[in-house]
Amino acid sequence: MWYEYLRDHKYTFLRQKPIDNFIVDFYCSKLGLVLEVDGETHLEERDVDYDKKRTEKLERLGLRVLRFWNYDIMEGLGEVENIIEEEIKKIQSP
Repeated sequence: MWYEYLRDHKYTFLRQKPIDNFIVDFYCSKLGLVLEVDGETHLEERDVDYDKKRTEKLERLGLRVLRFWNYDIMEGLGEVENIIEEEIKKIQSP
């Protein structure tokens, strides 16, 4: 996702950005948008709960969070890109 899409995006995205006491996968400060990429390690109940609380905390900081599965990125990056672009449109026209 980084090399094929976000690295050259018209909005600047950073990788592995510390926010509060978390490190998010991708972050665009201009949009207030966090992109998280989850793998199989996020399937266990305790990890699902942690991710939910983490997302809620980031949203309380005024950020929008989109989560994607590794599989979805590997098998359908175009669709993931469409979802991100739709979210960017929503952010741009409140």
